[in-house]
Amino acid sequence: MITPDSPDRQYSTRLRTALVLTGSGTAGAYHAGVLRALHEAGVRVDLVAGRGIGAAGAMFAAVDGGQRLWEKDGIWKSSATARAYGWRRPLRFTGAALVAAAAFLCVPLVPVAFGVVAGIVGILLTMAGLKDASGALTSAFARWLDWLFSPDVLPTIIPRLVFACVLVAVATLAAGVAVDYLRQPARRRVRRGAAGWFVGAPLTADSLLDRCATELWNLIRGAAPLAAPARRELGRKYVELLNENLGQPGFRELLVVVHDMDARRDFVFALLADTERARFFARPAPDGGRQAEAFDLAAIGRDHAFDALAASLRVPLATDPQLVTLSAEGPWRGETHRLCDRPGSVARVLEEVAAAGVEQAIIVSAAPPAGRPHELSSGRGDLRGRTGEMLAAHETAVLRDAVGACQGRFAAIYLIRPSHNPLGPLDFAGVYDERSDRQHGVGELVDRGYEDAYRQFIEPVVAASGERIQVQS
Repeated sequence: MITPDSPDRQYSTRLRTALVLTGSGTAGAYHAGVLRALHEAGVRVDLVAGRGIGAAGAMFAAVDGGQRLWEKDGIWKSSATARAYGWRRPLRFTGAALVAAAAFLCVPLVPVAFGVVAGIVGILLTMAGLKDASGALTSAFARWLDWLFSPDVLPTIIPRLVFACVLVAVATLAAGVAVDYLRQPARRRVRRGAAGWFVGAPLTADSLLDRCATELWNLIRGAAPLAAPARRELGRKYVELLNENLGQPGFRELLVVVHDMDARRDFVFALLADTERARFFARPAPDGGRQAEAFDLAAIGRDHAFDALAASLRVPLATDPQLVTLSAEGPWRGETHRLCDRPGSVARVLEEVAAAGVEQAIIVSAAPPAGRPHELSSGRGDLRGRTGEMLAAHETAVLRDAVGACQGRFAAIYLIRPSHNPLGPLDFAGVYDERSDRQHGVGELVDRGYEDAYRQFIEPVVAASGERIQVQS
């Protein structure tokens, strides 16, 4: 293996290469653009690894399915993507009911506004010498006001409507709790307050997860008109497809890292070639529990392929974690754990990639470089925007630390990232960019990733290495 101190380090197709996709939310669109460029350029990739939304890109790229990500009707350029990570349905309905209740409470203010208008019109009529008309208008308005506020009209109707709206809101939350409980693939005891039971996490990744499942099944079944199986069976079929074709053109080894909230440790799900598998899963762990954190998708972990994808899409705090019942044959003995993404796990991904025998790594992130003086912009006031800002800032800092800490593990590390990305991780519907004074969408981020891959890696690194090989020959 070439050491990092080698004076003539350069990209080589002879070295075992990994593509590492890291990021959350809309970063998947940037990953899709980069994957398209690498696919067109014929860049050799032996292993694809991912965390967060990068796990989805890695799973598609591992089975030569990247087209499902960047095509016009694919995941990231479809109009349905704008609804990804939306508010949970019970919260949307409850919010609409509460807005309606507030609107009904404001109905008594409408006659006040009409009274102001009637008063102004009456004054104008009096000034014009039409005292009779002014008096008639005032009398008519007074009679209408008396009728409106009589006991049988507004004082009775408004409270009933407000109560009905509040009742609908509470019933919707209760129904949402019941539906979520019944739809859970696994259950475990949870200590929650009343607010936690009814409200829960504000956002849901279900729509994006469903789209990924649909596209994966379309990829697996090909032209056969077969109905989609259950999620666990879908994961098994995906593993079978990858394991049977590993080593064929377009098929690559896979590695995904998620976080176990209960064990407070990262879980590694991997499907590697036979030459690397035994050494990777047998390597010693700091606490001696390698089997408790590393799952071989070709063996005992085959049932958890889709669980790894689902957990990777769970953003901490913003969404509920994925409940996963671990195999009774493994060290966890059938326990049900809460899994989610950990934005700070980039260094762990690179550590595991190096343990899989990788000698050079291509890291793809949608997080722009750290800011410089005089680059301030307005802060976001909405909940999704503020959450995305904190997530993006954290990922930028973590990426810098991870790349610096892992320099000694690889012969070379190549980083592909945008110089400027106005889209936050949760801005699936697009966002207005102050710097360019225009709206940016997710589809544009796909194109940006495509351009950056050529500009930052393919042309200056891959093409240049080819030129040096020609000169030497």
